[in-house]
Amino acid sequence: MGAAVTGFSLWRTQRTKERTRRTLFSAGILRVAVTALVLMCASVAAAADRYAVVITGASGGSAYAEKYATWRSALVTLLKQKLDYSDDRLFVLAENESPNVLKATRENVRGLFGALRSRLAVDDLLFVFLIGHGTTDNDEAKFNLVGPDLTTSEWAQLLRPVPGRLVFIDTTGGSFPFIQRLAAPGRVVVTATDTAAQQFETIFPEFIVKAFDDPSADSDKNGRVSIWEAFSYVSAGVRQWFERNGQLATERPLLDDNGDGAGGEARNPGRDGALARAIYLAPEATGAASSELVKRRIDLERQLEDLRQRKASSRDPVQYDAEIEKVLVEIARLSRQLDANRP
Repeated sequence: MGAAVTGFSLWRTQRTKERTRRTLFSAGILRVAVTALVLMCASVAAAADRYAVVITGASGGSAYAEKYATWRSALVTLLKQKLDYSDDRLFVLAENESPNVLKATRENVRGLFGALRSRLAVDDLLFVFLIGHGTTDNDEAKFNLVGPDLTTSEWAQLLRPVPGRLVFIDTTGGSFPFIQRLAAPGRVVVTATDTAAQQFETIFPEFIVKAFDDPSADSDKNGRVSIWEAFSYVSAGVRQWFERNGQLATERPLLDDNGDGAGGEARNPGRDGALARAIYLAPEATGAASSELVKRRIDLERQLEDLRQRKASSRDPVQYDAEIEKVLVEIARLSRQLDANRP
């Protein structure tokens, strides 16, 4: 870790010097700088490492900028202090560059995910969280960055080669097309809206930050909040907020974790939810025995997604349901064992 910190300090010093020579900057230099951020901070990755990327884009005004900064700061603090994400595995981008925070430009986003491709292993977890404004045009959408934006198709291309399990949460208005474009086996994709027509400012981020810090979100009382429990907490919070204010709901969160791109609500999940219930942002239990349990559970999660993909071609619905139930029961059993092993 000392080497990683030293590397990061050297990188920051170099960036400070470069800011005095901004006229020499080019897209290529930016990409090199982002790659350095990831690779110079890297230590030897262990199995099932956890990474997080938090991005607040272009604010469009001081009131929005303050609100987005508050949410971003709260989430980053939570990830570091409660969920134990180290500085070399937590990457933050925002409208304005600052210490440990990159500017949220298209070039920096591309450079970051390009560097993560070579760093993550297949068992690792990558958590991506977007705060800001979004726009939609039929089945395509954009997350508003500083300067040119990235479309859902471009996000899909960026994330496709990144190994590991992905939890992608877009909290913006107009986020719905992301669930259609990014859904894939082994991924959890959450959006604040359930149609392309919902493009109003959202309150989703306020509740998602609270979800991972509120004991009431832990519905199964195992000491940790799963992605599904956080999604359920947020969904209830958003619904109650509109009811209390006597307003027609202009956002309705969706979650997809079976790869079909349809998504489901917390109160009516349909075929979604099994994978999200087994994924936590908090660290797993430690020890050799627990590591084996984690690997086994990840293998079962992949089996579950493979089974879901084969449902349409299954000729025996009864046998298919039995196979699904067997895998789900085993995932639940392993999750209980892991929770019991936690200090």
